[in-house]
Amino acid sequence: MTAQQIIHDPMTLARPSALAGKADLPAAQDLLDTLVYHHVERDGLPAAAGLAANMIGQSKAIIAVYAGFLPMVMINPKIVKQSRPYLATEGCLSLSGERPVRRFEEITVSYQDMRLQAHTQNFTGFIAETIQHEVDHCQGILI
Repeated sequence: MTAQQIIHDPMTLARPSALAGKADLPAAQDLLDTLVYHHVERDGLPAAAGLAANMIGQSKAIIAVYAGFLPMVMINPKIVKQSRPYLATEGCLSLSGERPVRRFEEITVSYQDMRLQAHTQNFTGFIAETIQHEVDHCQGILI
């Protein structure tokens, strides 16, 4: 496992990420390893439900999230449908404190897996909120 340091610089995090490809699969694996490492409170940081590649210094459109008990990687994730908006309060491993944010209860995401196979999948609840947070990171949007 190769857990990476979490980036805290807002200027770095505010840059939109580039699309990812085959050459970025090692970065995707590092992101997955870092999520697993930070899934418990560690190094003075709260437990992580998801991470985006720019949070470990890779400006690529890759996220890793926990879907239930298992972590999954989404390469080039794009939210293609959303419904049932609500207000949430979120924290972030890269930023201190919590902030209010608008999210959607149900989303549909198109993405590629670690084999670069295309998928479209529906998500609801906390996993949907986590994916929205991490997709925002890929777009340079901070809470």
